Amino acid sequence: MVIAAQLVAALAALLHIVFFLFESVFWTRPAIFARFGIGSQQEADTIRPMAYNQGFYNLALAVGVIVGIAMLETHGGSLIVAKTLVIFGTACMCVAGIVLATTGRSYRQAAAIQFVPAVVALILASLVPA
Repeated sequence: MVIAAQLVAALAALLHIVFFLFESVFWTRPAIFARFGIGSQQEADTIRPMAYNQGFYNLALAVGVIVGIAMLETHGGSLIVAKTLVIFGTACMCVAGIVLATTGRSYRQAAAIQFVPAVVALILASLVPA
C-alpha cells in the first residue's frame, strides 16, 4: 500500500511541478498560454502576475507531497507527519481540480488530469497504517 501511495502521489506532484513550469516559467510562450485558453500575447502579459503566483502555489503543494512521500517509510510520529503532508497536499490538489471543473466545460479534461491522480493518492495515503 505504501509503494502504491508513493507512486501515485509522485505522479500528482510531478503534474503540479509541470503546472508550475507552465504558469511561472514558460507562461509567455504562445504554445503554453494557449493551453490555458488565452488567445493573445497581450492577454497572457496581463494575466502573467496571476499565473506566476498560481504556479508557485502548485509548486508548494508538490514540494509538500514530495516531502511526505519521502517520509512514508518511517514509523511513529514521523509517519503521522508523512501521511499528513501527503493527505493535505493531495486534498488541496483535489479541491483545485473540482474548482477547475466548475469553471466551464472546456476545463473538464484539465480538471480530471489534476483531480484523478490526487484523489487516488489521497485514498491510498489514507489507507497506510499509522
